[in-house]
Amino acid sequence: MTALSQRSLVPEILDRLAADDARAIRSRRDLSRINALMFQAPIMVSLLRKFLAEPPGRILEIGAGDGTFMLKVARRMARDWREVDLTMLDRAGLVTPKLAADFAGLGWTVEAVTADVFDWAEGTDGRHFDAITVNLFLHHLDDEELLRLFSLLRRKARLILATEPLRADLALAATRLLPAIGANDVTRHDAAQSVRAGFRGSELSDLWSAAGGRPLEERRAGPFSHVFVGAASMPAANVP
Repeated sequence: MTALSQRSLVPEILDRLAADDARAIRSRRDLSRINALMFQAPIMVSLLRKFLAEPPGRILEIGAGDGTFMLKVARRMARDWREVDLTMLDRAGLVTPKLAADFAGLGWTVEAVTADVFDWAEGTDGRHFDAITVNLFLHHLDDEELLRLFSLLRRKARLILATEPLRADLALAATRLLPAIGANDVTRHDAAQSVRAGFRGSELSDLWSAAGGRPLEERRAGPFSHVFVGAASMPAANVP
């Protein structure tokens, strides 16, 4: 059994820092560059185009961070998708009025929700979404937490689309090169831990099935990313 055969979760430094901490601000900038190097936004766009035949009316993004990832996605989709209502959920509350204005310029309306994802999903909000998008968030949760979250989310939308770290030797080796792009100590530590907590094979599909959902696709995407798409077992409005 290799060191990466099973997921290994270690708390990440960024999660413990205040949002206005200088190291956290720099690490978020690093993460934006890492997202670009991993081609996360183009990968998410390809999934959205493949699995959403019609332009969506409502999208929920969980673990939205400062919103820059989804803005990159929206810019690629805006020509075909107008008047999208986007709910951005994150416990840090980093979405700024300027970012909301950038979305508005694309014809998208943004609602920023500052909350823990479990508290929000267990609330009484009866809204449903055409899709839930997730980028580099699910790997923060252990399998028990993922099963609980999936059980909640499949009642909120007909589709979930996730881009996560690939748990692979090459991806782990690549984190040792992060000093070359000026990544700080927080980013260097957290990137390696993200790989060790990432996914491979059918791990997310198995958990989605156990939660009552129907997996549609799970695979690696490029050298560093792992993607998953799942559907609710029935239309969201009819799920009890």
